[in-house]
Amino acid sequence: MDIKAPDLGVDSAEVSEIMVEVGDVIAKDDNIILLESDKASVEVPSSAAGKVTKISVAVGDQVSEGMVLIELESEADAKDDSQSADTENKTEPAADKRNEPQDNQQAEKQSDTNVAEENTSQPAKQASEHVGKATTHALPDLGVDEAQVSEIMVSVGDIVTADQSILLIESDKASVEVPAPEAGKVEKILVQAGDMVANGQDFIVIIGEGSDSASNNVSESKADTSESQASKSAESTNKTESAEQSDKSQPTDEPKQAAKSTTNTNAKNATNAKLTEAQVNEKMVDIYAGPAVRKLARQLGVDISQVTGSALNERILKEDLFAHVKGKLNTQKAAPASGNGVSSSLPSLPDMSNTEIWGETEVQDLSRLQKVSIPQLNYNTLLPQVTQFDLSDITETEKLRGELKGAMKAEGIGFTILAFVVKATAYALTQHPRFNSHLSDDNTQVILRKSVNMGIAVATDDGLIVPVIKNVQDKGLKQIAIEIGELAVKARDKKLTTKELQGASFTISSQGNLGGTAFTPLVNWPQVGILGVSEASMQPRWNASKQTFEPRLMLPLSLSYDHRVINGADAAVFTRYIATLLADPRRILL
Repeated sequence: MDIKAPDLGVDSAEVSEIMVEVGDVIAKDDNIILLESDKASVEVPSSAAGKVTKISVAVGDQVSEGMVLIELESEADAKDDSQSADTENKTEPAADKRNEPQDNQQAEKQSDTNVAEENTSQPAKQASEHVGKATTHALPDLGVDEAQVSEIMVSVGDIVTADQSILLIESDKASVEVPAPEAGKVEKILVQAGDMVANGQDFIVIIGEGSDSASNNVSESKADTSESQASKSAESTNKTESAEQSDKSQPTDEPKQAAKSTTNTNAKNATNAKLTEAQVNEKMVDIYAGPAVRKLARQLGVDISQVTGSALNERILKEDLFAHVKGKLNTQKAAPASGNGVSSSLPSLPDMSNTEIWGETEVQDLSRLQKVSIPQLNYNTLLPQVTQFDLSDITETEKLRGELKGAMKAEGIGFTILAFVVKATAYALTQHPRFNSHLSDDNTQVILRKSVNMGIAVATDDGLIVPVIKNVQDKGLKQIAIEIGELAVKARDKKLTTKELQGASFTISSQGNLGGTAFTPLVNWPQVGILGVSEASMQPRWNASKQTFEPRLMLPLSLSYDHRVINGADAAVFTRYIATLLADPRRILL
């Protein structure tokens, strides 16, 4: 039986740790592989019980959904082999049995009876073990490093069905309802409203539903005896395997621990100054941390060898890095301020309680979405952002939209000018791929995206949310209009999934009929560009052929871009190209 990788929430992830060995007997939902992506670390459970016969991946491999991880010999397969062997034994020549002593024949009959009873009780034992089994479940990939528990929708003792919403999680991107991973009774809730949670964190214990009808077919005494024998056998096997693994790991663990101890000792004697990326990479050789943590360490310039891991086998988590940085900042804050230093953040507010100076004040809490948006928005302080403005004459395009919107409305499709903007921008990105890219961590390369995943900013009561339309370059105006409408409804109803909020390569922020002539949208890191669209208005434009002014419908465009990747001349050309496509969408057909 092949155990395959489930839906990981990302295209691929790296095998960080293999938690089983060939020959291990595992139960369903036992963790077998630790996978790490740039989003999170995820422990993959086994979808069945059995004996591990083959491990198909190795540490460091990149795996994706549907890839075979391990192969199992299930209990049903082992039982079939046993029955096949019994059948072969029973087909021996009858003459041999006639020559056996009478007492041997009686012993054989008794043995056959015991085997039959054991085989009969086996399904009942499995059903009995399944009934009332409490399983701890971890959060799925939330699409962000952490999010806040906004609401707990169930209580201890409640009976839940599979996929029933049990938690409401809010991040800087959206509010997401977490479904129940299985049907059963809620035994324990491991989080509380207001807690900050991360991907893979245990959040609920559920006693799974089962059926005890099979156990009614045999007596309780036989089932108890069978379970007792199986338990003793499993305990003996586990002790033997544990001893063997201990013997195997002892020689190899000591050098690693000694090397790690030496590394940590040397690191503590080193300077606390921020390291270059090359220096950080040199210190990562003997450190137990996943690729996402290593990437974060490079971004923060942290000496990872000075960080103490809190996970199993001293594995370093993102939380350990944050705690390390926080400790350093607190230490620096306590030290006397240097006159030559430059503050990396705004100073504290003055005392606002003096009403003679400041007048009356009122304190209001930010919404959860605003609070969790602040770290992402702070990235913009590090981007050299510039905005290019332009106007597009969409008079003819609006006429075309007016001719088509009646038929679209009959099909229940809202056909707005935004569909044309999305299509034109996606086509422009295929012709100017540098705007559909990301700057590498070391600022030496540009990563070009071959597909256009368009983020569409949607205003909700809680704030701005940006769902993503995937592969826009392959879709027509009608399909784009359908998906814009569906995602907008999901955003306002808080029904967006994490996949619908991930993977954007470029963003469009349309103010529609909100008013205004232009604005400066903020680039959403790690993207390098965002297009702002303001309200169209009738303006007089000079017609050279008629030598007169005539009214034209003009659409303001505002392109903000990361000046490290995009220069001003290219931005002007790109914005004018989008304006030209919107003026005559037939150009896209060429």
